[in-house]
Amino acid sequence: MKLWFLTGSQGLYGEDTLRQVAEQSRAIAAALGEALPHEVEWKPVLTDAAAIRRVCLKANADDGCAGLIAWMHTFSPAKMWIAGLDALRKPLLHLHTQANRELPWSSIDMDFMNLNQAAHGDREFGFVQTRLGVPRTTVAGHFSDPSVVARIAAWARAAAGRAEVATLRLARFGDNMRDVAVTEGDKVEAQLRFGVSVNTYGVNDLVEAVDAASDADVTALTREYEELYRVAPELRAGGERHDSLRYAARVELGLRHFLDAGGFRAFTTNFEDLGGLRQLPGLAVQRLMADGYGFGGEGDWKTSVLLRTLKAMAEGLPGGTSFMEDYTYHLTPGEELILGAHMLEVCPTIAAGTPSCEIHPLSIGGREDPVRLVFDAAPGPAVVVGLADMGDRFRLVANEIDVVAPPEPLPRLPVARAVWRPRPDLRTSAESWLTAGAPHHTVLSTAVGAEEIADFADMLGVELVMIDAETTVRGLSRELRWNHAYYRLAQGF
Repeated sequence: MKLWFLTGSQGLYGEDTLRQVAEQSRAIAAALGEALPHEVEWKPVLTDAAAIRRVCLKANADDGCAGLIAWMHTFSPAKMWIAGLDALRKPLLHLHTQANRELPWSSIDMDFMNLNQAAHGDREFGFVQTRLGVPRTTVAGHFSDPSVVARIAAWARAAAGRAEVATLRLARFGDNMRDVAVTEGDKVEAQLRFGVSVNTYGVNDLVEAVDAASDADVTALTREYEELYRVAPELRAGGERHDSLRYAARVELGLRHFLDAGGFRAFTTNFEDLGGLRQLPGLAVQRLMADGYGFGGEGDWKTSVLLRTLKAMAEGLPGGTSFMEDYTYHLTPGEELILGAHMLEVCPTIAAGTPSCEIHPLSIGGREDPVRLVFDAAPGPAVVVGLADMGDRFRLVANEIDVVAPPEPLPRLPVARAVWRPRPDLRTSAESWLTAGAPHHTVLSTAVGAEEIADFADMLGVELVMIDAETTVRGLSRELRWNHAYYRLAQGF
């Protein structure tokens, strides 16, 4: 995945000045390429409308281009940019910087001033972007400043997520859980808005792939489990329940084959529709999530899309990203906490230590006891994000949180789990979440944060409701009313 670096100027300055513009812009692109999570590809300096339009159209057509970084090194008359910006469909970052960090006060002359005009050249560019209504992120400061680099890097990760969802294919095994509202949604609108293709397959199509897994591959995978996890004695080779572990391995092999053969990077399952599966997939789903696949339980395709997108955004970062569900509360005054979990499917990338591989009864699904990984989530700052279909638009809702260690051990809870303290507090967070109509399935990430999510929402033109340390319920309610009016007006009547 690449970011294209565009530099604006004009022919008025002459070849010598333009040669210096090219040298300096190439140096900035190279410096950013070393600092950012994606390769930065420098493009020749743009000095006329035709070249600008061509490069924007080429960016649109290049699947390897995640977004554009544009900088007006000198003064680039912005009417030249109108056709290109109007045609552009890739994320855009306007970098307001300059080649020099400090002014050479004693030697400044008009040659220096003519060469280093970003201070007003970028203002011309900013005007035309606003005049055209171009969605973009604007970052100001010297390109070597770590805070500037961090801001650009957050945008770059959001751009990677935008590129991922634009071509994402998702397989639903069965439908969503019966009578549940929030897991429904408009898949046609999702493909139009995001690009993701969501299609349903019979569970027994998956069963065929599971049953086709070879015994040799199953044996090899169970050995891998024993090397990576603290496997319960009864599940180990020679143990009385080793066959259950072998079947869990068979499910993983079948799932991987089905998804990879179809080019799917996200999927859903549903415990109400298991067909010929002997176990509800637990261990297999957890390991696939750890390898970057999106997942949603009970047919929740929107959360699966969101998980895969945040996985793409988080690539190379410390921390983890997982499917999650707010399950129950600790409501002691002053010590309020949320205990998040799911029946089985929590990603081990958020684990505090080596997960244990265990088998326990599951009262839902009517199948054999499923194998799963059990662990506590690692403490640290994080965010939980949900995606809801509001009928006339999609809404992202995010809450900044702090994952904490459980106050006490949980020896009888046979699932992976996370305990967190929501910001600003549980009451405000919960009331705001409910007021926003946000879903009960979420994505929890300790890798990406609010900045990347805000950039991602802007790139898609999707509503974002952020619950953070400054949130009040009254203020959020006003924001929702304003948003409702804005999106209705933006769509027309």
